[in-house]
Amino acid sequence: MKTLLTGLAMGESPRWHDDRLWFSDWGAQEIVAVDLDGKREVMVRTQFGLPFCIDWLPDGRLLIVSGRENVPLRQEPDGSLVVHVDLRELSGKVWNEIVVDGRGNTYINGGPGIIALLTSEGSLRQVADGIAFPNGMAITPDNATLIVAESHGKKLTAFDIASDGSLSNRHVWAELGDGVPDGICLDAEGAVWYADVPNKRCVRVREGGDALKTIGTDRGCFACMLGGADKKRLFIVVTEWRGMDQIAEVARARTGQVLTIEAPAARAGWP
Repeated sequence: MKTLLTGLAMGESPRWHDDRLWFSDWGAQEIVAVDLDGKREVMVRTQFGLPFCIDWLPDGRLLIVSGRENVPLRQEPDGSLVVHVDLRELSGKVWNEIVVDGRGNTYINGGPGIIALLTSEGSLRQVADGIAFPNGMAITPDNATLIVAESHGKKLTAFDIASDGSLSNRHVWAELGDGVPDGICLDAEGAVWYADVPNKRCVRVREGGDALKTIGTDRGCFACMLGGADKKRLFIVVTEWRGMDQIAEVARARTGQVLTIEAPAARAGWP
């Protein structure tokens, strides 16, 4: 395992895009891109409090979920940020993760344990509820299944995706024992990588919960993403974790890093 980047305040929401790893640095209020040589560039400076997570529309425009303001913002070609949709009609509580599927449908989770769907045509509705602290999401390459990390439920939960984007047939994809899943990503062999903050590890699991590989670190693993030229490089975003009441202190300490290691299978699906 190699260290690609250090000095982050609190990294989250990594995405491989245009030959670089993009991520949100919540503590520094920045969206950063870094190449495989460790050269970093601040792409967007924000005024958002945490959380803020990212993905892209099919036309290449960046979406940023400003969780505490309850809006995804869209970056226009001139660099300006405009409101993409207002989530307050569904919930005024904090929103979190986002994933855009291969059909241009956008799923956003958070609030009181719900998932919202913004269709490619622009309609907004709630499509799931009762999720125990929803975190990372991934969608299979056929656009048929959405997998969500239930951090407080210590499991990965899956839904079937209908042609109109609706979710149904909720079922446990993997029970994780003492695992506490945060960010996740999917690989071409159908396995899921999940980052685990309290257990300081990143774990690859198959459907059913069998652990295929565990990577331990010296600090909390917040999120992970596969990328690189062959999509087989795993990026792990890590930061010291001292509890919710110490977030500002941790951000000032800048203990965040991006680690990389070769993975057994390439990235698949979305994000």
